[in-house]
Amino acid sequence: MVGQSIGRVGERLGPGPTGLLQSTLGNLPELFVGIFALREGLTTVVRAALVGSVLANAVLVLGVAFVAGGLRHGNQKFDAEVPRLHSSLLLLVVAALLVPTLASRLETPAAAHTGALSDFVSVVLLVVYALSVPYNLRHGAPADQAPSTRLGPAVLMLVLASAGAALASDWFVAPLEAATRSLGVSQAFTGLVIVAVASNAVENAAGIRFALGARADYAISTTLSSPLQVALLLTPVLVLASKAIGPSHLTLVFPPLLVAALAISTVVVTVVIYDGEYTWIEGVALVGLYCILAASFWWG
Repeated sequence: MVGQSIGRVGERLGPGPTGLLQSTLGNLPELFVGIFALREGLTTVVRAALVGSVLANAVLVLGVAFVAGGLRHGNQKFDAEVPRLHSSLLLLVVAALLVPTLASRLETPAAAHTGALSDFVSVVLLVVYALSVPYNLRHGAPADQAPSTRLGPAVLMLVLASAGAALASDWFVAPLEAATRSLGVSQAFTGLVIVAVASNAVENAAGIRFALGARADYAISTTLSSPLQVALLLTPVLVLASKAIGPSHLTLVFPPLLVAALAISTVVVTVVIYDGEYTWIEGVALVGLYCILAASFWWG
């Protein structure tokens, strides 16, 4: 329902505003999963899920959309200005995770203050996100006007469907810890793959639908807007709120392999989208990269 509503809204708003609206409502399940998991003390799952959400959208979903659109319509071109900005901001997020992680792992003087450092970096990320929103809205390609499309019912359906997905998040988290123990799956793999893919199902559907409809600008915008919002908005919000939500403070000190996976993925995605054109084989390469990264966390 969200995918259909996003398609109708996109006919009136254009790729930039559509991507922002879709990512905001589509990330509600991710937000609630993070809150409920922090309440249960599952900080390892939350860290892996945050990085996994970025990887699932920017690598897996983008790859599947490229395969679907490329096989059905051939080589597709898109306006690369805003996607390039998204990839640049994702590189900023890599740095934001790398600095506290290195400060802790290398036992620098800042290692004793990783909580304060994480809070400061989170505030900086929130400021950057707030300043990026008007830029994305202003530089989104204008939409083709469709007088026959009624915006009100589509927006209402979008809000109701997103709220339903968000409420289901609590049902998803409640049995999570017991399920991972019984299945013998590590918390890192659970967060990186299972939680990330499940909680991003809304974005998965929307981006692939646009690619199948030969609407490359919309497919790229909706797919990349979501991981950017997770990285620049959702992650710092959970860091700042974690002391009030759960038993421990969520910091930006991540396992090095998680940071490395995020860095590798961001660089590869930047290279793929930089020319403003995609083919199905590039999608296959992105899906292959995601499988490799997911396999590296199978054991923890």
